[in-house]
Amino acid sequence: MLAASKKRKPNHTPRIDNRIARFRYTFLETYECGISLVGTEIKSVREGKMNLRDGYARVTDGELWLHNVHISVHSTSSAYFNHEETRPRRLLLHKRDIRKLASRQQESGLTMVPVCAYFNAGGWLKVSVALARGKDLADKREVLKKREDDREMGRVLKNTVRI
Repeated sequence: MLAASKKRKPNHTPRIDNRIARFRYTFLETYECGISLVGTEIKSVREGKMNLRDGYARVTDGELWLHNVHISVHSTSSAYFNHEETRPRRLLLHKRDIRKLASRQQESGLTMVPVCAYFNAGGWLKVSVALARGKDLADKREVLKKREDDREMGRVLKNTVRI
């Protein structure tokens, strides 16, 4: 009875997005993974001090590992208890999904990149990892052109509303 009457606290933790990956890659499949962190790392992530920009995932020895993701050192912890900022971190995913990703990773031109990190309703940190293919330069130019056109349309609409 006590567990049912407990109310969940609202989730005020940040969502960390990898906007560069959305620009550089076309996502084929996405997976929601748990991540294995130490105490000071989770405290830093709750403060929003995580950077997914240069990160990538790789399957080694039947486990999924996240590389080059920067989590800043926690400010109130001593140097003895703090963590390495860019160490490889283990991602938690079902074995069948890891085997599937390992076979797809062998295809040329495919990579696994972290898309975003967020805390779910239970308070657990989740990382969305996407199987992705790199975009051509023409595709990137097309995205930039569309973005610029949308901005121009917004300016025009804003000015016509004022008149």
